[in-house]
Amino acid sequence: MKITLILWLALVPVSGFCQHKIPVIHATSNQAKIYEQHNVLSDWHINPKLKPDIFLTGKLTRSETIKFRTDVDSLSFRIGPGQHKDFVVLLNGKDSCLTRIECPELKDLSKLSVEVHDTIAFFINKFNTNYLPVVLNGTDSLILNFDSGATEICITNDALKQKVKSHRKLYNTAYDIKVGNQTFKSKLYDIAIAGNEVDGLLGWNLFDGMIVELDYDHNRMIVHSKMPGLLLHDVGYSRFKLTFIKNKPFIESTINQGNHTDKSLFFFDLGYQRTVMLDNDVLTASKFPTGKMRVIKKIIMHGTKGNEVPVITANLESLKIGKFELKDVPAQIMTQGKPMAGVKVHYLGTDVLKRFNTVLDFQKNVIYLKPNKLYDTEYADQKKDGA
Repeated sequence: MKITLILWLALVPVSGFCQHKIPVIHATSNQAKIYEQHNVLSDWHINPKLKPDIFLTGKLTRSETIKFRTDVDSLSFRIGPGQHKDFVVLLNGKDSCLTRIECPELKDLSKLSVEVHDTIAFFINKFNTNYLPVVLNGTDSLILNFDSGATEICITNDALKQKVKSHRKLYNTAYDIKVGNQTFKSKLYDIAIAGNEVDGLLGWNLFDGMIVELDYDHNRMIVHSKMPGLLLHDVGYSRFKLTFIKNKPFIESTINQGNHTDKSLFFFDLGYQRTVMLDNDVLTASKFPTGKMRVIKKIIMHGTKGNEVPVITANLESLKIGKFELKDVPAQIMTQGKPMAGVKVHYLGTDVLKRFNTVLDFQKNVIYLKPNKLYDTEYADQKKDGA
């Protein structure tokens, strides 16, 4: 039946689509762009051979507007979790390209017949890289950074050569990943570098639909299928809404310099080793007094692809996450090398986030933070500069 349907879609004329109320837009080039919420941009190749040709959005917690733009036409529509939108791109007036924009369903594993409350050793090293042990494909022991900015499993080129002995194929094959007592499935990707002293990255989406507790006081990660009552009733925690932008989690935070205050979404990035990375374009648009921030140093950073990113580190008077305020934070100001095309955002890194025991609730899509024993420790750049 599925094969018959595909053949019918391949042969039916465009007028047939119109009769079934499938929108038709035009293109004279096979290159298009897809805009998601917060102006997230993805390049798209129009391919008449795939019917349908499917674009999968990142995680959405509610209905959002998607815009598909060709070189001569465009289509906008709203889509939410578990929904899809079909339309036809008529390429050069003759090739009908059935296209589907699809949004993944929201996951909630709280109804598992056997509850999961699995404790895993979880540490943070002197470089502000968190790490935990995993086993790949039942044979290869690896140390990975739990990176909330990553999805799936990414392994460094060095680790692939030196530590991964089992046969593996990158990109398209899902493998067993044992974390604690639970086994997950994930595709494998290669990266040039990860955090210090780790073999790669463990993406947050392996735990989608679950609850991840990061307890820095006792060096443990606890993965829950259901929220423990003790956590819910712990008054030390503050609750924040999680916003997902291209499969990356964001929370609202505030920066202050002099009499200027700027509140916006910050990328909650457990793979970024420093305190805060501020987007210079956002600062300029809000007229934030960057010129009044005392410059600490200028360096070149490297992304996971090995790309160079010039960065200035300067003193930020105040960073507020809800009711929690951190003062005199060595903040990095980013001017180039932005990893999310079309998106201008600030980053929160591990040198700030390690100061809070954290509960990432991927069921209700909220996060809980509570100050821990690391709250008043010096920042890495303060130590290096002797401040």
